[in-house]
Amino acid sequence: MRGGARELAAADSRGAALSTAQIDDMANQRANGVVNDSEDIGNDTNDAGPAAVFGWDVGGAHVKVSLADSTGAVRDVAQWACPLWQGLDHLERTVGLVFERWPQARASTAQHAVTMTGEMVDLFADRAEGVRAIVATLARRLGAELDSPAGSPPRSPLRFYAGDAGWLSADACAANWRHVASANWLATANWVSTRAANAVLIDIGSTTTDIIPIAGGRVVARASTDAGRLATGELVYQGVVRTPLCGVAHRIEFGGVTVNVMNEWFATTADVYRLTGELDPLHDVQPSADQGPKTEAASRARLARMIGRDAHEAAAADWLHFARRWRALQLREIGVNLARVVAAHPALAAAPLVGAGCGRFLVAALAREEARGYRDFGALAGVPDDCAAWAATCAPSVAVALLAASDLQAREPCHEQRS
Repeated sequence: MRGGARELAAADSRGAALSTAQIDDMANQRANGVVNDSEDIGNDTNDAGPAAVFGWDVGGAHVKVSLADSTGAVRDVAQWACPLWQGLDHLERTVGLVFERWPQARASTAQHAVTMTGEMVDLFADRAEGVRAIVATLARRLGAELDSPAGSPPRSPLRFYAGDAGWLSADACAANWRHVASANWLATANWVSTRAANAVLIDIGSTTTDIIPIAGGRVVARASTDAGRLATGELVYQGVVRTPLCGVAHRIEFGGVTVNVMNEWFATTADVYRLTGELDPLHDVQPSADQGPKTEAASRARLARMIGRDAHEAAAADWLHFARRWRALQLREIGVNLARVVAAHPALAAAPLVGAGCGRFLVAALAREEARGYRDFGALAGVPDDCAAWAATCAPSVAVALLAASDLQAREPCHEQRS
């Protein structure tokens, strides 16, 4: 699988995953490791069968989409690299790739549930503008109104997750943008709270880490905005792909000597986890710091630059030890913030950790260090084994799809009669 995944990662050196039909087919067959039986839900765009529910997590670097059926069963999950800071055309292009993968996304019965963090990118003057721009783009591509019974207002297949404010139409997002902005963590946590009464959800992605306390079956985070969550430790800008190493530590040990780190974007955490073997090539779709190869040799060269050296000055084993030192420092930083979050909720002192994101291998490591239980989001979601890993990586998109499917079931007339 890893050999094929390397072909996928190399197929587009800009890191735009699944950028052609050939790459998409590779992803379906051997890269994503997901269930690819979505054709059973109605590939015909005029299909009038049970609604497919698509959960969208629109980030600044990736778009993650999950497909669930109307019963809440996850059928397929995928991720595309989408450097939104370079322009909205990347989001437009990704929508097209979603339609290529799942033609039923165009069906009149399809439902689309969206959460986002992409409003933060510096393409936009502020977050309000970012929410409006992303919403407008998706509404244009996904939000065609559906036929409604005579006398009823038109129905849209597109809704945006707004946390405690519920589901919002595209038109309502401009005035309520604060509820929509960066709410993907809350979607994941609210869904997890329906399955785990007491836990700490830790979602480690390519760029950030969310640490979310769940107690008594409720999300008990002390803050809701990015600014507030940075203050409480519930949001940590540490990820396993894009984080520059000068953002992990300013001093580090090499060869028995502790040295200063260069404050330059010479290497990223992807270089560390390529050497440790923990970064799945499927998640390694962003460009390297020097736009160079994503090989172990190239990663060693980039790591060496961080301390003013060349890779040939030490053996490969020495650079592996160096990479593991970076790993330990990043794990310690995340652990410090976990302790900060748990200190506010003593009942969670021994609660299990729920791991999500492409860096959840670090969550499992934290659980071992602290003698806590560990539960993988994919297993918690009851996703089949061959889909569970990808579902855990794209947890917010899975969560928002499942929350939307549950809401649709609750609004069915037969459900209303039973209640």
